[in-house]
Amino acid sequence: MTPITRRAAFAPTVLAICGGRALGVVRRGLHEHIVSLNPCLDAILVEVADRRQIAALSHYSRQPQGSTIAALARTFPQTYESAEEVMLLRPDLILASSHTAPATRGALERFGVPVEGFDVPASVDESLKQIERIAVLVGHLERGRALIARINAAISAAAPPPGRKPVEALVFQPQGFAAGDGTLIAEMLKRTGFVNVAARYGIVQWGNVSLERLLADPPQILLAGETSPGAPTWAERIVNHPALKAVAGRMQRAVFPERLLYCGGSSLIQTAQVLSDARRRFEAHG
Repeated sequence: MTPITRRAAFAPTVLAICGGRALGVVRRGLHEHIVSLNPCLDAILVEVADRRQIAALSHYSRQPQGSTIAALARTFPQTYESAEEVMLLRPDLILASSHTAPATRGALERFGVPVEGFDVPASVDESLKQIERIAVLVGHLERGRALIARINAAISAAAPPPGRKPVEALVFQPQGFAAGDGTLIAEMLKRTGFVNVAARYGIVQWGNVSLERLLADPPQILLAGETSPGAPTWAERIVNHPALKAVAGRMQRAVFPERLLYCGGSSLIQTAQVLSDARRRFEAHG
């Protein structure tokens, strides 16, 4: 006898709920019961949608270490990205990223629910276009444009004075993870008065910088991640390794929270402020 898998057992339930179609699309009207499967999209969605429009956010958004909306996200239902639990929420629109599991996305599309896919933005412009696109989907373009205006204003305010020499910087996260050129954070570094030196450590877009290479050729400023409360994890120990004290005279340090590393959207406002503050402290003590 063939064993019944959880997915197979669940399928009749979904079909009964949906009647072969996505019930949310039929009864609620398009895009009024939205599920987001990605924390970066979550952060945009909560800015531009009515609360009643949001059926659930991703569980990642509840994690303070990696989310800029952790406290707010805990007030919404959450999903762990399985097709079964998402369908039980009766969505009429799903926001998915390129990191969403292909099996999950395929299953949701087979049930007839509109799935809007988003790539990871590699520039400020791409991030702003995502904001506008989500705002249009939820029917609040004016909120999207207002958020875009706030982001542009924050980036402009964080820009260095004309003619100021850029500061060498490396974004250095747990396990030595670093962002290279061609990333959103690289553009933010440039706009706030830094030059990203990840390439000299062999980083193209994303990669790890060894402690040995960092000590041999330190940047002017190390933008290091925060450690978790309590004892640091093994991955976090490199960020505060005692050996880094040996180059303290040649390298300043500033905190750059890991939660600002990957997402655009409203987090760019915080990113601009953090980077601007780090540059000004460097210039004041350099």
